[in-house]
Amino acid sequence: MTAEGTGRRHRGIPVAVRPFGALAALALIYALALVLGWGGGLSGAWLSAWSAAVAATSLLYAAGRTPQTPVGKIDRDMWRWFGVAAIAWCAGSTVNAISRLVISRAVVTVSPADLFLLVAPIAITAGFIVPVRLPRTTRPWLRYLADTYVCACALFVVGWVAIFDRLYHVAGEGWGQFLIELRYPVLDAALICVLFPMTLAAVRANHRSAVVAYCAVLVLTTADVLYAALRLNDGGAHGVPADVTRMVGLLFLATVPWIRGRQSAEEGGRQPAEETRRPLVGPGLAPAATAAAAAIFVAGHTLTAARGLRPIVPIIAGSAVLVVLARLAELLRENDRLGRAAETGEEHFRALAESINDVVLICGLDGVVQYVSAGARRSYHYAAEDLLGRPVYDIVHPEDLPRVVDAVTSFLRSECDLDVARIACRVRATDGTWLPTESTISRYGRAGDGTDQLLVTTRDFSEQVALERQVAHLTFHDGLTGLPNRAYLEERAREKVEHSQGPVAVVFVDLDGFTAVNDSIGHGGGDQVLAQAARRLRAGVLADDTVARWGGDEFAVLMESATEVETVVDLGERLLRALAGEPYRVADRGIVLTASVGIAFAEEGIAGSELIRNADIALSRAKELGGGRVEVFAAKMHADVMRRLELGSDLQRALTEQQFAVEFQPVVELATSRVTGVEALVRWWRDGVSIPPEEFIGTAEESGLMVPLGNWVLREATCQVAHWREAGWDIGLSINLRPREIAAAHFVDSVAEALADSGLPPGALTLEVEEEVLVDGAEELIARLSALRDLGVGLAIDDFGTGYASLAFLRQLPVDVIKIDPSFVSGLGRDETLTLLTRTIARVGRDLGLTVVAEGVERPEQLELLREMGCPRAQGFLVSRPMAPSGIEAVVQLNARGEASIPLHGSVISAS
Repeated sequence: MTAEGTGRRHRGIPVAVRPFGALAALALIYALALVLGWGGGLSGAWLSAWSAAVAATSLLYAAGRTPQTPVGKIDRDMWRWFGVAAIAWCAGSTVNAISRLVISRAVVTVSPADLFLLVAPIAITAGFIVPVRLPRTTRPWLRYLADTYVCACALFVVGWVAIFDRLYHVAGEGWGQFLIELRYPVLDAALICVLFPMTLAAVRANHRSAVVAYCAVLVLTTADVLYAALRLNDGGAHGVPADVTRMVGLLFLATVPWIRGRQSAEEGGRQPAEETRRPLVGPGLAPAATAAAAAIFVAGHTLTAARGLRPIVPIIAGSAVLVVLARLAELLRENDRLGRAAETGEEHFRALAESINDVVLICGLDGVVQYVSAGARRSYHYAAEDLLGRPVYDIVHPEDLPRVVDAVTSFLRSECDLDVARIACRVRATDGTWLPTESTISRYGRAGDGTDQLLVTTRDFSEQVALERQVAHLTFHDGLTGLPNRAYLEERAREKVEHSQGPVAVVFVDLDGFTAVNDSIGHGGGDQVLAQAARRLRAGVLADDTVARWGGDEFAVLMESATEVETVVDLGERLLRALAGEPYRVADRGIVLTASVGIAFAEEGIAGSELIRNADIALSRAKELGGGRVEVFAAKMHADVMRRLELGSDLQRALTEQQFAVEFQPVVELATSRVTGVEALVRWWRDGVSIPPEEFIGTAEESGLMVPLGNWVLREATCQVAHWREAGWDIGLSINLRPREIAAAHFVDSVAEALADSGLPPGALTLEVEEEVLVDGAEELIARLSALRDLGVGLAIDDFGTGYASLAFLRQLPVDVIKIDPSFVSGLGRDETLTLLTRTIARVGRDLGLTVVAEGVERPEQLELLREMGCPRAQGFLVSRPMAPSGIEAVVQLNARGEASIPLHGSVISAS
């Protein structure tokens, strides 16, 4: 709190200070009256009272206006105690003046005012204690009291010899009466010695107003000494110099809160709370010993003086000497203990330095080694005598030496003793190798000759640096093939596309059918194949080209000097031949694989990531076309990919908005031309336009939407057919399954749930599976189909005749229906071979007790030939196109009346 912050200002004087100025002016008027002799002997008492009132008002007002900061709180409490002391002085002076009026105007040795005046030193001491952190153990208190006692004794002896010894003879009083007269000077002398260490602690904690308060105590002590001396000298009731001096001291105390500068107040407000108090430190042995020596000298003077021996002087001086001797003995014991602790710490330090792997050095400020631990031999193979007496800079790498010297110089110039410098540099071992290290430098102390020392701890970071290099290598390289990985290729492609002046191309390579390799010989054998493929690729490119493993069985080649398109295409074909030329050897087996290659060229404005993406798209195109070929990226490929992505997004939205519909294609019994079942087919109506299934089924499988879409079709179809069956139409339902649907988790449970929710009997549902799923499918798929069969659901083989080893699966898997592929039916009556194969399939199905359904019947002669062959059922455009449920209901009505759904001549059932 500063004078600038206490209130409004008027002509540079704070408004809040004006009352204090008025009181101070009044006190000065009293002082003038005292000097001129106005008011009689009571002017001094009233002058002290008014001065104390000024001090109390100033201190208490400032305490109330102090901001709530850590330092401000302590200042507020300190000033309040000072204010209490000023109130006690004011009350004491007032009572003293009144008692003189009531009792007598003569000098009163002891009066009721003493009760108040003795409270003031206690309050002053309490104020000085506020900013001090007091000791919590007994030993610091004993040291503090001993040092304070010796200093107080010295002050008393000096004061006695200089002033009070003569007054003792003049007063002619006894010892008891004389000591009562000296009660305030003696108390003040003790107070000065007690408060001095507290003042130092308060100043260290940024409470500078304590210095002003201490100076006020010194002035008040001077006033008490003058007052006692004047009274003892001439027996007067008061002395003008003492009263004026007391007024000055009290007014000085009033200025305590107002002399702080703005900067110190702001700094104190920012100071942390834990730094607002400082520990109490006694005067110390040196001042105490000096004071004791002075007391002894003065005591000796009194012993040899002509006036004779004064018992009090040698008693006090002797007690001070005894206390100093006790304090010295305690200090010697403490030094001995600290010495032993230092020796123990030195032994512990050396034991620790010898036990750790780090190298511990003690050097002078010039870098000369004075101590070296055993870690120097373990880490760098140096013996102690190899380094002792040599500058440590001799083993620092020349390139790192200037930086090390600058760091050490900056560290030595630092004023903070707790600073620690960390320096990374290379150090030479005895074999001449340079090892990376990290050193920590700190101040250690002084050597025996008084020179400063540095403690250097050096750690060998060779293994860590090697590990970091290994991690960096693994971060950008593939662990199996040793080639750069995807991250490296992407960064390299970005740099080359952005900064290269020549043409850049990326070649993507993929092994065809590699998944079958892992399935047949295991992933360990697959890793051997990939390692061999990587070596072939590395051998087939130029040294400047980057070969990287992109992931899985995909590799990429970054050509940084692709001068011509033909050169890059030739490289792609050469890599194709290298990968597919010789069999890959795994143990005693030879594995033959083909490869697909996609190529993309950097164009103006294209980024490295786009270049890699284009090459990947070209590779996907090559694999879609059957593999074993080279494809160069064209803009149309990207457009196709984007179209498929957009189609996938539209499919997701269509599934949410229910843009799909289920149509049904009837299956008829050829002998009676009656509809015995329907096959559910999904249709997508996007913005009122029907999207053919062949355009979105593949995208649905790639995007993972086939499973939810299939579940939706299953529920819709089962509910619709169950409704028809409740109406009295005995009709079955067929639904075609995709491989992803069968492989989905809880697929069997979803089928059972759909049957339970719709009420459709399991025997009325037939699930169709393509022949390739049975031939190439894993055991898990076959197990799920068997679980469906256990539910009572019928199974049908779709597109029968296009696969291989189909008859074996007819024996292993109990199917109910086989559906002849439309490619066989289309050749009936035109191709004798296809006619014979169709007849054979119909006969085999009949002999095995299976229901045979011919698909794709479009011509009447096909229908007649199927009837002749004994094929029981058929479906196709000749029978009926797929229809909405309303169209099927017309067929339901015909069946309900017992009429044939299809005339014997085979006319088509219309959707209407």
